[in-house]
Amino acid sequence: MCRPAAGFAGRFPLGDFLPKTDQNWIVETDWLANHLQSPDLIVLDGSWHLPTSGRDPKAEYKAEHIPGALFFDIDDLSDEKTDLPHMLPSTVKFASRMKKLGIGDGARIVVYDTLGIFSAARVWWTFRAMGHRDVAVLNGGLKKWKAEGRPLEDGLPPKRSERHYTPLQNTEILRDLDEMKALVSKGGAQIVDARPAGRFEGKEPEPRPGLRSGHLPGSKNIPSQSLLNADGTFKSPEELAVLFKNAGINVSKSVVTTCGSGVTASMLALALAVLGQTNAAVYDGSWAEWGKEGNGLPIETGPAA
Repeated sequence: MCRPAAGFAGRFPLGDFLPKTDQNWIVETDWLANHLQSPDLIVLDGSWHLPTSGRDPKAEYKAEHIPGALFFDIDDLSDEKTDLPHMLPSTVKFASRMKKLGIGDGARIVVYDTLGIFSAARVWWTFRAMGHRDVAVLNGGLKKWKAEGRPLEDGLPPKRSERHYTPLQNTEILRDLDEMKALVSKGGAQIVDARPAGRFEGKEPEPRPGLRSGHLPGSKNIPSQSLLNADGTFKSPEELAVLFKNAGINVSKSVVTTCGSGVTASMLALALAVLGQTNAAVYDGSWAEWGKEGNGLPIETGPAA
């Protein structure tokens, strides 16, 4: 059931955020509104919330979503063989789920979430890790879409016909525990953590039980919320570049991002892609894996060195 949209004038033209790349990793609400009926475009609601939030993203999706949007369940579309939260699924599982959703090879994908830019970045990274290049994040997400009075839909959209999906894992943008151990032991690797400063420095407890406080040795800190404007949109490329520079990160060199469980690390990877560093890797296990009590892995506390 659609609700009518109010009038609106777009604030940013498409591409304003992407002066250094040939790919629109972020699209604006006016662009999406003008392309909603495109047959090759698939819109995904990739909303996810921290376990402590008490929110149900699937129920919220059923109550209201961008017309035609499908729900991408981050927790369900994950590796069920590990106790770590929403780890990247196997290519077989991902291909099977995409087929059932009606997402096939060659689809143009736009992902959004309810908070602005948050978990949508994780879905963006997941598709890229599966070899899908034509994927972008909606700037400001559902928050901005609704603020502009654009149409919404409730319930479930009509089931799409199944499509063939061919995954090809992109290992360049993925790091596992063994690779992170090697990076930390050798030193010199650019590792940047998206958690709030209090958690990074070990002053505040982790939201998940059984985790130590602190950060990977040698890592830097750029809290994910510092990437955003008050309305949930990404800051300008110039502002993003300053954030990375001030944190001691050279965006022209390889970077690995991390966080609590791989969600906000994907926000950092998206910001780096906007700045032209398209091979920034996400440490999938992140602190949920590295910070486990009793695993003997080295940690540091206090501000980044």
